[in-house]
Amino acid sequence: MHRASRLHLPTLRKAPADAKLASHQLLMRGGFIRPLAAGVFSYLPLGFRVLQRVTGVVREEMDRAGAQEILLPLLNPGEVWKRTGRWDSFRPPLMKLEVGGADFCLGPTQEEPCTDLAAADLSSYRQLPMTLYQITQKFRNELRPRGGLVRTREFIMKDAYSFDVDNDALDVSYQAMYEAYVRVMQRLRLPTVIVHADAGSMGGWGTLEFMLVTPDGEDTLFLCSRCDYAANAECATSPPPAPASPPADGKPTLVETPNARTVEEVCRQLGCAPTLLVKTMLYRATDGAGAGRFVAALVRGDRELNETKLANHVRAADLRMATVAEIEEATRAPQGFTGPVGLSDTVTILADPEVLAMTGFVVGANRADAHLTGVNHGRDFSVHEVVDLRQAVEGDRCPRCDAGELQQHRGIELAHVFKLGTKYAVDLHAVFADEAGQERPAVMGCYGLGISRVIAALVEHGHDQDGIVWPLEAAPYDVAVLVLDLEPALLETAEQFAAAAEEQGFDVLLDDRDLRPGVKFKDADLIGYPLHVVVGRRTRDEGVVEVRRRRDRAERVVPTDGVVEALRELAAEA
Repeated sequence: MHRASRLHLPTLRKAPADAKLASHQLLMRGGFIRPLAAGVFSYLPLGFRVLQRVTGVVREEMDRAGAQEILLPLLNPGEVWKRTGRWDSFRPPLMKLEVGGADFCLGPTQEEPCTDLAAADLSSYRQLPMTLYQITQKFRNELRPRGGLVRTREFIMKDAYSFDVDNDALDVSYQAMYEAYVRVMQRLRLPTVIVHADAGSMGGWGTLEFMLVTPDGEDTLFLCSRCDYAANAECATSPPPAPASPPADGKPTLVETPNARTVEEVCRQLGCAPTLLVKTMLYRATDGAGAGRFVAALVRGDRELNETKLANHVRAADLRMATVAEIEEATRAPQGFTGPVGLSDTVTILADPEVLAMTGFVVGANRADAHLTGVNHGRDFSVHEVVDLRQAVEGDRCPRCDAGELQQHRGIELAHVFKLGTKYAVDLHAVFADEAGQERPAVMGCYGLGISRVIAALVEHGHDQDGIVWPLEAAPYDVAVLVLDLEPALLETAEQFAAAAEEQGFDVLLDDRDLRPGVKFKDADLIGYPLHVVVGRRTRDEGVVEVRRRRDRAERVVPTDGVVEALRELAAEA
């Protein structure tokens, strides 16, 4: 039996001034976490219990799906990251250090060490399929950690990697992990939305993210108003408009636009709408051998360029915006006046489909203080490739049903599943002999779930004006027995209730602190115990006990021999 009088339980009446999100405020006030540095938190006893319970749910579902638990080193040798090409390209940059004259990093993800581990012992197709997972700390060099446990430099994560003989077998492993995640979210009562997303620096395809929609989320996602289309802003799109047929004759007109570098400035001087202007943004792409080239990305004036889409299409080792000097080198004009007409043949021009639906538009003239009007693609310049480059916005048509509109939401990413293919197996020589004795690389999948983020999401989703509302499977304790008067007879009765509840499988905290009843009630609501048993004067005078459910304030007054039964009934919907 756990007693609050012996528990480190430093609740706060007010949240720290820098805590903006509800989860950050309540986890601090409830005595679950404390900051050691920006983006680095310690877990207090209550927080560690929540961490263990959430981890337990995840572990049960991973084991149920056939995954095998391992534990990989947090300190990763730089050599394996260099073999995959991610030593310098991983974003945010790795937390690097030197140990004994050798390069190391703190692991932000575990494709490299897990694949290296598999490569050491993998030899035959008979060893596959195999899915390995771990639950441990990770480190990412976040420049701006925020939101308590939502975005941190040190965090706790479950990551899993599947190894299969071919893509068909990978599909089976992938589906098993997907279904395991669905069960985790259902057990934790987190109403997640599953969205299409970008694989980021891990690479791969088939990327799906489990997102909690919440106003204070750090990610942007789009949901269709009519169908089940859902996508992260990094990859959300809309149907392309029909290409326009430009006139065969005519030519652009050069117009002086002194000091007009932005869309707003150009439109103000020319008296046109942003939808009649095409932005030309110049990027520098560098391949793995260090060779560079210029890429011009064209989008309509009222649109924002989606750099993730651009990077995914260009697939360069490094892609960045051109410097002022590089812009002058490529266009012979200062920054702010770049356009596609007359660009060198060495510049690759990529245009969003909306640009091809425009005629008679405005572009930079590749000359200081000047723009061209009446420009048409095909006649005045050529496009090398038509690529979806625009950032989706609220009101865009749905690319799936074409009848609904995209609605913009904020959310917190909790988990993702995607297929890696053979990249890491090839780089790190995780190979096996197939039935014919031929050497083949393992086909891999990757499955991550942020444990500490899930804890934050549980609070973002489950709280009210009084505190946290935990689901039963994640709460630090299932039941809090509140003793309002510490006279020996009542304390003994409360201990009997706690023992009886524990015999029925409940995890119980006996609040036997020498504090006023009001403080105990406030703490119970703040901390969010799902069930409360109140032992006080009515117990002594009337032989009854109040049993309460935190989530909906349901309450029952029962005789002393009916406490456990009332707990069982209220727990069914806790």
